[in-house]
Amino acid sequence: MKENNPIKQRYWSKLKTITLILIILWFIPTFVISFFANELTFDFFGWPFSFWMAAQGSQLIYLLIVWIYASFVNKLDKTYLNELQSPGRN
Repeated sequence: MKENNPIKQRYWSKLKTITLILIILWFIPTFVISFFANELTFDFFGWPFSFWMAAQGSQLIYLLIVWIYASFVNKLDKTYLNELQSPGRN
């Protein structure tokens, strides 16, 4: 196979895009909410929002990020593996 395979380039382009989106999603609960914790004084499920995010919310978001990434990469791998192994390819 060639190094400049267009299928591989599309694969890595999509993988980099979802990775960048998920890193931004990770940044929000990790740094933004923590930075503004003093201003976040409303109650959420009976607890102050900043405490709830530190105790449970951030971890739930991290689990969601991992699940989204794993699901996306599994679908992406199946799609592009089928394209690479198709009999019509050189």
